[in-house]
Amino acid sequence: MNDLDDFRAALRRPPSEPFAEPDLSRIMADGTRLRRRRRVLTTTGGLAAAAVVVLVVVFAVQLRQPSPAPVAQPPAPPAPTSITPPTTTGPPPAEPLGEVVGTGIRTAAGEIVIFAKAVDEPQILPDIHFGLVAGFRSGGNLEPVLATNEFRGSDRSFGFHATDGGEVLQDQTIPVFGYFAGAAASITTTVHGKTIQANVAKWSKDPNVVIFWFDPVAVPDSASLTPLIAYDSKGSRLTK
Repeated sequence: MNDLDDFRAALRRPPSEPFAEPDLSRIMADGTRLRRRRRVLTTTGGLAAAAVVVLVVVFAVQLRQPSPAPVAQPPAPPAPTSITPPTTTGPPPAEPLGEVVGTGIRTAAGEIVIFAKAVDEPQILPDIHFGLVAGFRSGGNLEPVLATNEFRGSDRSFGFHATDGGEVLQDQTIPVFGYFAGAAASITTTVHGKTIQANVAKWSKDPNVVIFWFDPVAVPDSASLTPLIAYDSKGSRLTK
């Protein structure tokens, strides 16, 4: 008999102590606990693996996204420079010759006033040295709106001169006005058969020059005038 025969004979011999019967209940309980533990571990591992995958994916996405480009800062504004606006000069305002005469007519632009102004046109008007200006006075400021002067002969020749007005300027009716060279104490006209008395004031530069004007309501325009009449202090008529 060789070794192989001895080994086979040993396998056929019954054990000296019989094996105990297996405890099937314990084996099944132990198997159930093992399967549950694996299930839990598998679930936990799956969640952990999923979390890892998510983190890896997020991290990979973050790696793939380019870094945001730096925001370009707007250029700094240039340092302010002092710019002097161009100045424009117009004709100087008419300087009154003598005192300004207030008419007492109040408007939104101020009181309507009349004053004399210098005329310097020796080549064209050698004997005309002044004229009249109608305008507005507000807070000490004068705004001329209408100027008139004699255009022939002498500015101080006896009689009426530079009669004008009776028109709407800057939404205001400028009264009919003018001046009389001579010792006139009163001046009248006739409108629609009614005698209208003018307001008069002596020129402070020459008391022999009398500035006059009419109420715009009574004398709406110069076309409505009949020939003007001047009277002296005794009521005598100076003009025909």
